[in-house]
Amino acid sequence: MTEATGDAHRHVESFVDRDLRGARFVRSDLSSAVMRGVQIGGADIDAPWLLDGRTRLLVNGVDVAPHVDAELDRRFPGRALRSAGTPDGLREAWATVEAAWAAALARAAALPPGSVDLAVDGEWSFAQTLRHLVMATDTWLRRAVLEVDDPYHPIGQPNVEYAADGHDPAVFDPGTPPYADVLAARADRQRLVREHLATVTADDLTGVRRNPWAPDHPETVLACLHTILEEEWEHLRYALRDLHVLEARATP
Repeated sequence: MTEATGDAHRHVESFVDRDLRGARFVRSDLSSAVMRGVQIGGADIDAPWLLDGRTRLLVNGVDVAPHVDAELDRRFPGRALRSAGTPDGLREAWATVEAAWAAALARAAALPPGSVDLAVDGEWSFAQTLRHLVMATDTWLRRAVLEVDDPYHPIGQPNVEYAADGHDPAVFDPGTPPYADVLAARADRQRLVREHLATVTADDLTGVRRNPWAPDHPETVLACLHTILEEEWEHLRYALRDLHVLEARATP
């Protein structure tokens, strides 16, 4: 089936009476997909952008996105603070997510040696997740807010989109660095956020910066800081999900 979309035609696949049990969709665009009379028990959907407040996910006619967001706030105390709009609120939000990550680090430290470098279902390892948060902080604090010319720590872990945008991911390729080095880089970037928030003012938050991935689009400093908090909570969710699996594997 071919569908006209704007100035182009694109092929739209229809699956009728098909067996898609166990199918895995990674970095796939399923927006506006329509499913009718489907068996979906046991399906696992991870769509962080669903919770941006602009998108709906209808299940039997019910928009479940607000329910998912509320349940995540319940499961992760302090997550709701990620949209704080005042300096004091942002400081509280950062202290809360730092404490949540400290608890996750303690769980990771209790695992058998080498576990932090193990991938679960092809996802990033725990160490790679920490490395990605180093890069996220460098992108949204050092590059965007502070406008540092050379903001990136070499231990940072880029995502697939970074390479797709024409950047060279080899710049961030230290192999599998010692976990102690990962922890040190991560702690340093957490310190930078903490110190910035300690002195940020309400006027500072309204300042305008360039979006690091789309320089023609302005962002407020507040929006940049919100992105850092979103990254922290989303990747904590991923990390805890995988830590649960690794802990189960380590249990005799």
